[in-house]
Amino acid sequence: MNTLSWSAVLPPELKSVLMRLPARILAELEEIRIRERRPLEIGVMGDFYLVTPLGTVTEDPETAYRPSREDGHQLLDFITNHSLYTMEEELRRGFVTIPGGHRIGLAGRTVLTQGSVSHLREITGFNIRIAREVRGIADSIMPMLLDFRHQTVYHTLIVSPPQHGKTTMLRDIARAVGTGAWNHSEARWKALKVGIVDERSEIAGCIKGVPSYDLGYRTDVMDGCPKAEGMMMFIRSMSPDVLIVDEFGREEDLHAMREAMHAGVRLIASAHGADIDDLTKRPSIQRLMDEGAFGRIVMLKRSKREWQRKVYDEKRRALQGQDSRGVKKGGGTDR
Repeated sequence: MNTLSWSAVLPPELKSVLMRLPARILAELEEIRIRERRPLEIGVMGDFYLVTPLGTVTEDPETAYRPSREDGHQLLDFITNHSLYTMEEELRRGFVTIPGGHRIGLAGRTVLTQGSVSHLREITGFNIRIAREVRGIADSIMPMLLDFRHQTVYHTLIVSPPQHGKTTMLRDIARAVGTGAWNHSEARWKALKVGIVDERSEIAGCIKGVPSYDLGYRTDVMDGCPKAEGMMMFIRSMSPDVLIVDEFGREEDLHAMREAMHAGVRLIASAHGADIDDLTKRPSIQRLMDEGAFGRIVMLKRSKREWQRKVYDEKRRALQGQDSRGVKKGGGTDR
């Protein structure tokens, strides 16, 4: 996987500026915020910097590179593959996912149809969120997710604020389950069949249907498919042992998740939240938690280059014997 694959959509001038950044910063780059006629900004391990035309970082807005209107037009043209019409649904949602699983957020003027957003126009703000594979990041929690009685994993909910690691963790859990990398001396069962419903094309980063990341040799991906439909399609046709979905929350997602659980499929999902109390404020998630649906709840928080994690059982009790001091991580946007 080319870690600079996100650069393929950049217009020449903007690409030239960013490629002059020091190698260390490029390796840890998480976000690139491009705002027409305003300072070029990058996010690096939780910090932000402005970028000069020479590719150096600064805190002085006056010396920063300011993307032109032409930069914005070319970027939008590359992102949409020269066809705004074919990307209408993505523009309505406010983001486009490009090969490699990199999500590009969009800001501009909304166009309303019967009171709802139909699409965006006059787009002048872009946020490139860079996805990277961090192999082994799930190793420390895998032993706590194992259901030895049934030789599988517990229904698991991964929770964190935005950019603190949910998608990156899901990606590595898929690899572990799909290869049988249980990281426990007494877990001797084989790899399980994994189905990933990748609605936003971020977990697998598929290019023409083929994942860009190592998700395990027993893993199948339903790319660009709504979660509820994708889960039912997998259950009917692919007989998965484990289903993985990112950022659920809608009622139809909840119904499909219940169906999957009742069908004997183990579910691993993620949701936004700063802590467990946050989850109780979201009715759909609270209902599942009150039912004890999730045998494990994993809370993730990042502090610079480390992930802090805490694992709870279905009654929201912290598991004993955890080391939550932190896990070193590499660069990349963590959703």
